[in-house]
Amino acid sequence: MSERWEVRRAGAVDASHRVLMIPGALCTTVFYADVMAEPAVAGLGMVAAALPGFGRTEAPEDVSMEHYARLMADFAADAGCDTVVGHSLGANVAIEMAAAGLFAGPVVLLSPAFSRGDESRPLSVMNTVGRVPGLGTAAWAGMLRLLPRAMKDDLPPEHAEALAAVLGDNDPATCRRIVRRYYAYLDRYPSLVPRLCEAGVPAWVVRGDRDDIGLTDEERRGLEACPHVRMVAVPDAGHLALVEQPARVADVVAEAVTAAVR
Repeated sequence: MSERWEVRRAGAVDASHRVLMIPGALCTTVFYADVMAEPAVAGLGMVAAALPGFGRTEAPEDVSMEHYARLMADFAADAGCDTVVGHSLGANVAIEMAAAGLFAGPVVLLSPAFSRGDESRPLSVMNTVGRVPGLGTAAWAGMLRLLPRAMKDDLPPEHAEALAAVLGDNDPATCRRIVRRYYAYLDRYPSLVPRLCEAGVPAWVVRGDRDDIGLTDEERRGLEACPHVRMVAVPDAGHLALVEQPARVADVVAEAVTAAVR
């Protein structure tokens, strides 16, 4: 395994089914720790792998979404994973894995953005400021210094300090570069809903009832009309349902694995 990978494993060593879990932007595999510890997924083989570049891991030269999709599809194949779970930007990587024909198994998409307008305002602001010559990296550095304190109230109290610290411990220049390519990807597609539906893979779109990632009425109608997609609303959760309601997320993962079995 390359030094660029940050990996966490759990579950049955001899499991007949394995799940790859991809954290979101600025996140590491610790964000999946509670989901991986839930009884509903205890019989599965689970491996979480952070997107290279986040959590102080080494970023690839090409940080486009298409390249990340290829990297994670290769990782899934090497690890023998037949189901993929992605959160936030990691969910968008999972969408591209399916849309590009790189992964044919079920995907669980935790709070993806289906269009540029769906993304959170703070990230959109950082992408805009980050493009200003001579200011971009400094702006990201300032944001990352403030992030742990700003995020604490949005995280479960028992994990808030540790998880917030992880979010702040990222390289500013790398974050700037990855987010710019992410928005370039969103600019290529007015909506990712058709790409997901046309991929034909079983997909669960999971959103907290307080999620700050948007979903337009048109996108919702498109997803609900797609026979391979199931919408799941998680009560009492925001954008981080995987740490706010890990048991509910684990139940969805277990359901997705049964689709892989079928």
